[in-house]
Amino acid sequence: MLTIYGCLRSRASRNVWLAHEAGLDFRHVPVIQAYRLADPAVADVPMHTRSPEFLKVNPNGHIPTLVDDALVLHESLAINLYLARAYGGDLGPANQAEDGLMGMWALWAATEAEPHTIEVLYNRVGKPPAERDAAKADAAIAALRAPFAVLDQALAENGFLVGGRFTVADINVAEVVRYALPAPELFADTPNLKAWLTACHARPAYKRMMADRDREPV
Repeated sequence: MLTIYGCLRSRASRNVWLAHEAGLDFRHVPVIQAYRLADPAVADVPMHTRSPEFLKVNPNGHIPTLVDDALVLHESLAINLYLARAYGGDLGPANQAEDGLMGMWALWAATEAEPHTIEVLYNRVGKPPAERDAAKADAAIAALRAPFAVLDQALAENGFLVGGRFTVADINVAEVVRYALPAPELFADTPNLKAWLTACHARPAYKRMMADRDREPV
């Protein structure tokens, strides 16, 4: 059976969302980040990213990780690309050109967007108020305006990123863009992006993942 390691308050959310979209039968092991625990070394703590049993699965000590029989994969965007190709049907590529585009958008999300969207999230809502850095949030918002304009233009034709249909590319990019929601000013000039993200978040599989996420301990 497929096994996804990682709590949903992490990038594992992307993998669980895709698994629900594809109707996959999988086991979810909710590994928590060690930094969220007061003392990861005490007895009876939940499995975390520095637990010896998890480090046997992922020696990097990060979540998520996917195990599919003998295959062990780390990195959330790569996991989604694999799941879409192997089990995702129309979520995956129909040909090599689509495969290339899906890989391109995954790397775009990781390099052009996520370094900045995560700063927006941390410094607008994620960190305690006393630890937030408004200057970092403002700089990240400024840095995102150009890539968000690129994404908005890519969505202008038919509202999807690849193949005129909802695919793994939309999941991967939407989960990175979600981090920027605490900066609504970013979406004011990108109507295609805003409508696309709203449609992504209206999908039953996304709502199912987020409902499970909301039930996790904070």
